[in-house]
Amino acid sequence: MNSEKSAAFTYFIADLHLAQNRPDITACFLSFLQNDAVAADALYILGDLFEYWIGDDDNSPFVLAIAQGLKALSQSGVPIYFIHGNRDFLLGKGFAQQAGMTLLPEIDVIDLYGQSVVIMHGDTLCTRDTAYQDFRKKSRSWWWQAMVKNLPLFIRRKIAENYRKKSAEATSMKSQEIMDVTESEVIKSLTEHHCSLMIHGHTHRPNIHYVNLSDREGKRIVLGDWYEQGSWLKFDRSGFQLLNRDLSQGPSK
Repeated sequence: MNSEKSAAFTYFIADLHLAQNRPDITACFLSFLQNDAVAADALYILGDLFEYWIGDDDNSPFVLAIAQGLKALSQSGVPIYFIHGNRDFLLGKGFAQQAGMTLLPEIDVIDLYGQSVVIMHGDTLCTRDTAYQDFRKKSRSWWWQAMVKNLPLFIRRKIAENYRKKSAEATSMKSQEIMDVTESEVIKSLTEHHCSLMIHGHTHRPNIHYVNLSDREGKRIVLGDWYEQGSWLKFDRSGFQLLNRDLSQGPSK
């Protein structure tokens, strides 16, 4: 960790959906890494960093630029932790090492300035979306991933593009209720992990939610996506802030 930093805060981001056809998001992200995250104690990326991930053997200039930006932050002394999302669950140890990131389990508990916090992408909480949960179960199996990874890179790219289009069509047909989290799953997770605070992304609905646990009040912080603005959570000993910045703006002062 960078001993020269006087600030004590941690950043959380999710749902950037970085893609070659959105250079504005990429530019905002790289600026965030260079000018904001460099002052943090740590950066947690809670899934869907990329719009899709076809394999660690993708060495396109776009992917390399992201890896270099992350690696520079890591080498500056800021640890980077990554939890897989529903779009980049095939991201493996190869890219993680290239980018200087540490891969975490899909659900993890961290100590955040003396407070135990459950962190995750958030898709496992959306149990009412049964079609997605069925696909999720299949796509996380070793045989499915082995089959996909053995395909040529250009075929994987076509499959990913096709899936992205079908996913957008399917999402447009689903109700907001189906795509949102199931509160009982939130309560279950907080209870099982003996925590009162959860941080996740996936739903693209930045907000603070309160839930009643059996013996205490629980809190759920939802991270924002980066489609229209940069969005991150700043967490320190005194509390937290959900922050955002227009994609066309420069670094914060």
